[in-house]
Amino acid sequence: VQLQASGGGLVQPGGSLRLSCAVSGSGLTINVMGFNVLNWYRQGLGKERELVARILRDGTTNYADSVKGRFTMSRDNAKNTVDLQMNLLNSEDTAVYYCNAVSVARVYWGKGTQVTVSS
Repeated sequence: VQLQASGGGLVQPGGSLRLSCAVSGSGLTINVMGFNVLNWYRQGLGKERELVARILRDGTTNYADSVKGRFTMSRDNAKNTVDLQMNLLNSEDTAVYYCNAVSVARVYWGKGTQVTVSS
């Protein structure tokens, strides 16, 4: 299973970005619906990695308090992607963002995408 995050970049405070995580697997039929949970994490410079948002198999979403009301996580079963819409960004959101998929047997990580919020 491979996870590829994209969509990061430089944005001004108050701006928006949309991250996308493409899930794929060689020789296997992989679908985002097959995972128990899909997560977005982030890690700022000198900070610990933190959970930002997650979506459970049944579609329930949960968010860190710091992003509630600003970030929205969604799952596209047809495209096999998991997206994170980020609005009203501020400097505290600057970090490398990682997507993560959890199955019964394993945890999969993708390479991160850098988000920088600066004027």
